[in-house]
Amino acid sequence: MDYSTHLDTAIQKLHDEGRYRTFIDIVRAQGQFPNATWQKPDGSERPVTVWCGNDYLGMGQHPEVLAAMHDALDKTGAGSGGTRNISGTTPYHNALEAELSDLHGKESALLFTSAYIANDATLSTLPKLFPGLITYSDSLNHASMIEGVRRNGGAKRIFRHNDVAHLRELLEADDAAAPKLIVFESVYSMDGDFGPIEALCDLADEFGALTYVDEVHAVGMYGPRGGGVAERDRLAHRIDIINGTLAKAYGVMGGYIAASAKMCDAIRSYAPGFIFTTSLAPAIAAGAATSVRLLKTDQARREAHQTQAKILKTRFRALGLPLIDHGSHIVPVIVGDPVHTKNLSDMLLNDHGIYVQPINFPTVPRGTERLRFTPSPVHGPKEIDALVRAMDALWSHCALNRADLSA
Repeated sequence: MDYSTHLDTAIQKLHDEGRYRTFIDIVRAQGQFPNATWQKPDGSERPVTVWCGNDYLGMGQHPEVLAAMHDALDKTGAGSGGTRNISGTTPYHNALEAELSDLHGKESALLFTSAYIANDATLSTLPKLFPGLITYSDSLNHASMIEGVRRNGGAKRIFRHNDVAHLRELLEADDAAAPKLIVFESVYSMDGDFGPIEALCDLADEFGALTYVDEVHAVGMYGPRGGGVAERDRLAHRIDIINGTLAKAYGVMGGYIAASAKMCDAIRSYAPGFIFTTSLAPAIAAGAATSVRLLKTDQARREAHQTQAKILKTRFRALGLPLIDHGSHIVPVIVGDPVHTKNLSDMLLNDHGIYVQPINFPTVPRGTERLRFTPSPVHGPKEIDALVRAMDALWSHCALNRADLSA
């Protein structure tokens, strides 16, 4: 077996399809985000503006978050030193879990090293706790949810995206006595649309199902205290398990679930992805807890963020760019071709100092390749003007279609 040739073939396939992914070395400037420095492959540097980051609210630069991390680092050192079961639980972890359970109005919360692991570990473990569990998963759920459902060994049903009627058909076709779980997201990150949480909860009540919502792109961003779309819509009490991240709006790292004390205890006790993983560094837990606490009372930052997203959408729409707008903070512009998408990304970076990563298959379906912009409260008028001018010029340069604004 010529293993090297097989690797060459696999990598070349990505190049041929125009969807080979490259890393861009970015050094964020503390206190100056979204400004950063691009360290180019030839060793030179160029200032850039980051337009595709997940630090949605700029909390990764917040002085109180940084101070909390410095304090914990000075007191405890770098790492946690073990798994949560073996020397890796500290007061910093307990304080963060308390902040998170309070955020979502749940009895308990459980930390993981990422929201991906939280989804995968929890969803793959639930059939151990509920034998015969049938999982109903939205067709556009995140890869971590798909992987967790795939690995759980139980029966699974995929319902068409946000199609409540299709979900009802699937539920009606199964054994009424079987335990059931409905798995969905509150904000779908590629199109920026919202899940029909209330309607899904109504079906769960009718068919005796548990509910599991991924609020990764919503925590910190929506609701009076940043508890997500479920909190905004006053539905959090109807969700059995809420998944969230500390690496996006909260600007640090890590993931979690929030649920009943019994549910968290069971996942803690049975999930290999929790049991056998070194816990978050205390400094990370301290910074995340501070960020969660601060955003519970910082509605102004959330409102500023939504305003910036609306401004960018309005400016793009005025240019006739093919924008998807479902009312969330995510701003996807459809290019529809992987090569054009990569070229646009490269030209924005090289010619305009604007960094936005191309989004290609398998992250999105073929033919819907896009640039996905994530405006924040710290993207000011200067940065927005520069982006709009660059997109206008490059869209014309590449002879891409625009919407008919006269219609």
